[in-house]
Amino acid sequence: MTKIGIIIGSTRPGRNGEAVARWTYDIAKKRNDAEYELVDLADFNLPIYDEPIPPAMGQPYSKPHTKAWSEKIASFDGYVFVTPEYNHATSGALKNALDFLFQEWNNKAAGFVGYGSLGGSRAVENLRLILGELMIADVRAQVALSLRDDFENYSVFKPQPHQEATVGTMLDQVVAWSGALQSLRK
Repeated sequence: MTKIGIIIGSTRPGRNGEAVARWTYDIAKKRNDAEYELVDLADFNLPIYDEPIPPAMGQPYSKPHTKAWSEKIASFDGYVFVTPEYNHATSGALKNALDFLFQEWNNKAAGFVGYGSLGGSRAVENLRLILGELMIADVRAQVALSLRDDFENYSVFKPQPHQEATVGTMLDQVVAWSGALQSLRK
């Protein structure tokens, strides 16, 4: 069965990303088209990139944290990136986590759940550029959660009811593309 990782793209204390990712995961669990798993960047304690060989040059990795991150990411056929918008871009933690690997990301699909003042749209656009270089096919549908409309007092996550259907459309595309890219991963 297709396996999709839902990656929490923030490690900040008090982050909204965990609530957003759990909501996305709860919606995904109701489906029977793929196996979904939450992946929290905070669990991997990745320092600023510290491998001596660039990941595009291939393995072997020298650090235990890189090996653990590699094993987790390689286990998926596709991803949903839950990203905050910090200064018109994705979080530094997510960018760093992406930079640790190369081949593990290749020929897989990705969707996005962004949150921020403009629904995280600028962070998602930033990610689209990065993922293209990692040979990840990003889908068109994206979830844009507004701090004004989908959070109470700009801090407590309370998504508008229509957002669940948007998550469903995005997941439809991620699962379909993950399956379509399977032959390239072999």
